[in-house]
Amino acid sequence: MATVSHSAATSHVGRVRSNNQDSGYAGRSLFVVADGMGGHAGGDVASSIATKRIIEADKPYASAQDAEFALQAALIGANAQLAETVFEHAELTGMGTTVSAIVVLENEVAIAHIGDSRIYLLRDNELSQITIDHTFVQRLVDSGRITEAEAMVHPRRSVLMRVLGDVEASPEIDTSILATIAGDRWLLCSDGLTGVVSHNAMASALASGANAQDVADLLVKESLDGGAPDNVTVVIVDIGEGVARTDSPVIVGSAANPLAFGEEPSRNRALRIPALRLHPVRETHFEPDSQDYLSELIEEDARRARRRKVTWLVGVILLVLSIVTTTILGYQWTQTRYFVGVDGSNVAIYQGVQQDIGPIKLSSVYEDTDLNLSDLRVYDRQQVEQTINAGSLADALAIIERLKGAIVE
Repeated sequence: MATVSHSAATSHVGRVRSNNQDSGYAGRSLFVVADGMGGHAGGDVASSIATKRIIEADKPYASAQDAEFALQAALIGANAQLAETVFEHAELTGMGTTVSAIVVLENEVAIAHIGDSRIYLLRDNELSQITIDHTFVQRLVDSGRITEAEAMVHPRRSVLMRVLGDVEASPEIDTSILATIAGDRWLLCSDGLTGVVSHNAMASALASGANAQDVADLLVKESLDGGAPDNVTVVIVDIGEGVARTDSPVIVGSAANPLAFGEEPSRNRALRIPALRLHPVRETHFEPDSQDYLSELIEEDARRARRRKVTWLVGVILLVLSIVTTTILGYQWTQTRYFVGVDGSNVAIYQGVQQDIGPIKLSSVYEDTDLNLSDLRVYDRQQVEQTINAGSLADALAIIERLKGAIVE
């Protein structure tokens, strides 16, 4: 029976940001990564509140289906708690968080995911991305409007389409159940890792054979070495075969610290009017409404059309240049060739090759000799009429001398 053998969690503020808005948890069977947003005032609060609420789901379950339902309910509960916190503290308006979580139950893993934090699985040294980013550029990729390579440099690559927060009362959460086997290594991480460290580099670190904590530390170090413009959080889960586990639950990042935000008098809850807001939650990480999305799709299509026209035009120009260059080089090569043929009634040396391309002649008389065709022997005359190839001008002159010599004979 497969079970968790080792786990580890680590989080780092990175090299640019002043506070850590990520949270992570490596528990008994539950593992979570949350990436908060909403600026300095609320990102850390959002990930901390969500993580602490979801941690309550770290308990035994009778089946993977029960664990999946509990995870979904925990995320919905965290979303409601975030909305309530924003209602009580207006200065936190706009805060939100991504969440990627798994529950390991014997040979199965229940998954819940929203946002752009990710879950990966390393099996037989092959790393697979399990979750799909809920980002604007991912929608563009899925709809065929841009490529994966274009998504990496898209100006709105950080735009989130789904998060937990005060945006929706019932956010859509991706859930699934997957099989797991002994030897599997699961990775949960914030985009502070995937935005800096390549897929191949992550696969190499995970397959290195190092223990879970060393691998987590190595991945964070690679992100820091790459500049770490964002917070970085990594949770590693190793699956073994009937191994007694000794790891204790670990909380890292914002959730490891007491909540700290400005106090504001509570509003009268009886006067509360529920409202769903679609608004920026931080400078480069926000939630657009559907109209913005459609407008951007139209603009993206227009940009792609312009790019296609430019690409087509450049392609045509390069093709024409290639044809012209090839033609010039080809013609120059033909002018290094010579042959002996007939010019009127005389034998002549031609420069070029015998073939013509339509109206374009590839040969011209280089030297018209005083050797008359009628003076040649029948065999030599036939040879000249059919043309005699010469490797060079010297060879052509030698052929003329041989023909003259044959007349003398």
